[in-house]
Amino acid sequence: MQPAPPKEPARPAVIAPGHTHASITDKITSIVLRRHTPRGWFVGFGIAFALVMVLLTSITMLLLKGTGIWGLNVPVGWGFAIINFVWWIGIGHAGTLISAILLLFRQDWRTSINRFAEAMTLFAVACAGVFPLLHVGRPWLAYWLVPYPNTMALWPQFRSPLLWDVFAVSTYATVSAMFWYVGLIPDFATLRDGAKSKVFRVIYGMLALGWRGAARHWERYETAYLLLAGLATPLVVSVHTVVSLDFAVSVIPGWHATIFPPYFVAGAIYSGFAMVMTLAIPLRKVYGLQDFITMRHLQNMAKVILATGLIVAYGYTMEAFFAWYSANDYERGMAWNRMVGPYAPFYWALIVSNVIVPQFLWLKKVRSSVVALFVICLVVNVGMWLERFVIVVTSLSRDFLPSSWDTYSGTIWDWSLFIGTMGLFAALLFLFIRFLPMISIFEMRTLVPGGEAAPHDKDADAAPVDGAGPEEQA
Repeated sequence: MQPAPPKEPARPAVIAPGHTHASITDKITSIVLRRHTPRGWFVGFGIAFALVMVLLTSITMLLLKGTGIWGLNVPVGWGFAIINFVWWIGIGHAGTLISAILLLFRQDWRTSINRFAEAMTLFAVACAGVFPLLHVGRPWLAYWLVPYPNTMALWPQFRSPLLWDVFAVSTYATVSAMFWYVGLIPDFATLRDGAKSKVFRVIYGMLALGWRGAARHWERYETAYLLLAGLATPLVVSVHTVVSLDFAVSVIPGWHATIFPPYFVAGAIYSGFAMVMTLAIPLRKVYGLQDFITMRHLQNMAKVILATGLIVAYGYTMEAFFAWYSANDYERGMAWNRMVGPYAPFYWALIVSNVIVPQFLWLKKVRSSVVALFVICLVVNVGMWLERFVIVVTSLSRDFLPSSWDTYSGTIWDWSLFIGTMGLFAALLFLFIRFLPMISIFEMRTLVPGGEAAPHDKDADAAPVDGAGPEEQA
């Protein structure tokens, strides 16, 4: 007799066994509808709010003094504002990827992480929008970037890639917000029916838009959700492609490269997934969500980080190869300056952070360690910021005229503005966790046995499938 082939080890479950519709609803809504807010939440929100005050102070000083308080000089006209703008836009990409693209591919492991990933996208875009608005120098005239009819016949310069950012980012933010809100409607109804306070019942009821869980509600919901997913999917590629064109359409050595669009998109997904896991790991620990955000979610995200990290490493290699193969003295000088010039420590730090450290994710033992994953994601987030710093600063600091060469470093106001946006991001995240379900309730129900029948049951048009309280069932 031939020995039986060894059984493959079972993959971790998307949701821990033993849960029912009621247990899922009770667990997720208890975080929002609890009577007393935990003391730890107040501590965290207080720290984030203090950093928001740092942001407002930095903006006030900028408006009073001007952009001269930044560390900008003659060759380096772009600094922290553009670096942080690209970094924040990249962080927001994973939310749309998880929600839209994985939804279209019917990947059920997205269910536990899509809601706060979508929220992270909106908060990151809000932080990103601060920088170009302030970088124009006169933010009170930012509406000039919008092509509106006016008596002076002033129209934006549509050949400027910075104007393309306005349209790309505003479209991305609008579609992401609509996608996020539509996904929340059934859960708003659940919160409306479970809220004890009349005020919250009214607020959640208004946000639920009269949702009763009827079959026609689900049909229209699924149609709208898929349409928005189809709209959001190309935005994942187009938005960061447009951002990369800010650099690629110039003649500056190190920027003038056709590889930038795919290179930037891969880097955005890379940093975005790292930030999603950076948030998911503490949230599952603090709120006891290990049954919903399982090791399968963390391992799948680790694999995506590894794959996109390899693409980013390929981009770094091609940058160096193009500089050598081009036989262009300026391109070769730029590449050599990155490696051995005044910013060489930043360059090699980003190589270690974005190329070498993620290679540990090949090991299953590392992918199964929550602490190791958290540390690697923090390193990747730092490395991706260093990448944007190196791209912007090293190319500008040594332009075509050696007599104008200069170095650049951020002042205290550059750093305070950047740290302040981190506070804004954290404050919005704390408010979201407290008042909205961080995990999709109705989508999690579809993962338990018999759960798929509920949202797709079209037999009775008035059947209270989801989010219907006793008054609707009577």
